[in-house]
Amino acid sequence: MSDKIDTKSRHLTKADGNVFADLGFAPEEAASLLAQSQADIARTKEMKQQMMTEIARWIAEHDYKQEIAAKMLQVSRPRVSDVVNKKTHLFTLDALVSMLSNIGKKVRLVIE
Repeated sequence: MSDKIDTKSRHLTKADGNVFADLGFAPEEAASLLAQSQADIARTKEMKQQMMTEIARWIAEHDYKQEIAAKMLQVSRPRVSDVVNKKTHLFTLDALVSMLSNIGKKVRLVIE
């Protein structure tokens, strides 16, 4: 007899809902946490887009085919396509920093 793991969903948060409110935070705090979370996500997306733009610019400046760029970036050709098409959700900041490093670009993080 096999032991089955219970994977049944008990609660789903609507896409437009506030997960912090669902976790039991007071309404004002939940709203504040949600706003902060959304701002953090927006900043991360902006950083990813900036790095992707730099990689795409490098590819265009050198007139590299994606296959050649992939070898130099040390990723697969489809990953290069994802960078050029700015599919930010498919990449971590670390992965993009690594790609830039592989082509001799330096990335600096400034904390204010």
